[in-house]
Amino acid sequence: MRAAVLALLALAAPLPAAAQVVHSPAITAGTDEPLVRPADAKLVWSDEFDVDGLPDPKRWAYDTHRNKLGWHNEEKQYYAAARPQNVRVEGGRLIITATQERLSDKPDHGGQDYASGKIFTKGIADWRYGFFEIRAKLPCGRGIWPAIWMLASDDSKGWPAMGEIDIMEHVGWDNGRVHGTVHTGAYNHVAQTQKGAHVVQRDVCETFHTYQLDWNEDRILVGMNGRAYMRFENDKKGDPQTWPFGTPEYLILNVAVGGWGGQKGIDPKAFPAAMEVDWVRVYQRD
Repeated sequence: MRAAVLALLALAAPLPAAAQVVHSPAITAGTDEPLVRPADAKLVWSDEFDVDGLPDPKRWAYDTHRNKLGWHNEEKQYYAAARPQNVRVEGGRLIITATQERLSDKPDHGGQDYASGKIFTKGIADWRYGFFEIRAKLPCGRGIWPAIWMLASDDSKGWPAMGEIDIMEHVGWDNGRVHGTVHTGAYNHVAQTQKGAHVVQRDVCETFHTYQLDWNEDRILVGMNGRAYMRFENDKKGDPQTWPFGTPEYLILNVAVGGWGGQKGIDPKAFPAAMEVDWVRVYQRD
């Protein structure tokens, strides 16, 4: 689910209680440099969202595993599966919508007052290194927390040791500030050691922007519209606590309610709140 915070755990391991503390979004890995797709990188996976209906099951699955227990970070949403009111493809765009409604008829409902969507490529597609681009328009409103992020496909080490890369996070009470972060065993928001940065782009909720990740064996760059604002270097110590990013990761798209986004409350006028995604493209070198 990230440049400043996301204690959304690896899908198998429980989070420690301390992980409920929302971290500070200090810039600890800032940069300002070009972010350009390598000339020899080829398109290996994409979704242009050109067929209306539910997301393509050959590309995406739904993450609902914490609905009954409740999601981490004190989030307030229920993630619906195969429900077009919350996740659909329409008019050439993926639309993930958070709504203020109780889906109490669902057998895994955990008492949430909000519904939303979270889709991911786990078990379908993952990548070790690559250049990732996601063109999206973000939802705003106090209490809303959209994210574009990645987790290690091998979650046996648990979070945060498994490694998390947050390509985009945005919280509705701080409109226009976009965050990019990495979390590892040594660097994470629970320990207040996370490595990340942010950039201000005031029209992210009105205009589509391209959110980007350039990840190789030497470093991670996160940025938007061809400019990197976050750099995280591989220290080359061979320590997975500081660099767990040598194994495949999968992509996640979601809109959360509450949590970091709810630090200043949840505005009922914010709903429905939709993140629209024009396309997702993944490039790799041979």
